[in-house]
Amino acid sequence: MTKIKLCGLSRLCDIEAANELKPDYIGFVFASKSRRYVTHEKAAELKSRLSPEIQTVGVFVNEHPQEVAKRLENGMIDIAQLHGDEDEAYIKQLRLLTDKPIIKALRIETAQDIKTANQSTADYILLDSGAGTGMLFDWGLVNSIGRPYFLAGGLDACNVADAVKTLHPFAVDVSSGIETNGVKDKIKMAAFVAAVRKEDRL
Repeated sequence: MTKIKLCGLSRLCDIEAANELKPDYIGFVFASKSRRYVTHEKAAELKSRLSPEIQTVGVFVNEHPQEVAKRLENGMIDIAQLHGDEDEAYIKQLRLLTDKPIIKALRIETAQDIKTANQSTADYILLDSGAGTGMLFDWGLVNSIGRPYFLAGGLDACNVADAVKTLHPFAVDVSSGIETNGVKDKIKMAAFVAAVRKEDRL
């Protein structure tokens, strides 16, 4: 079964929708320059209302490892997603501070990017077209990936079934594809989840 991550949730109604739809993961964006940014206080409030069976992912961009580890260790998030320029040395440093799972997001433009993804020591990798661009990348590059991965970048209810059928990712990750006018849209969230689960049943 393909796992589902709904990212960039920032309102109580987003959490309520997630509790109904039961994705495997939801994401809080802690990058202050993002329009989906949530404060740690807001994230804690939203987490308290989230169904315990849904894991929370904190999205960080070039944050100090100590700060990331703090959010993991105090239970605000279950997994850290590194979406900046964090390298292997950064991941090694973070490992000294926490044993919680790490996702490393990588922009996929060339075959070399896939090689880098294969060699990452992060628990999971996330393949994206860029920093929240909402655009698809060349899925043909994924053929040489040799490990489970989160697929992101331009996914929505219209194309995610094709992605699942063609690529068989470990998980699919969506943010802008479930939004209307910059905020999460419950109808689009439901359509996305339904499309993934329908394809999984085929």
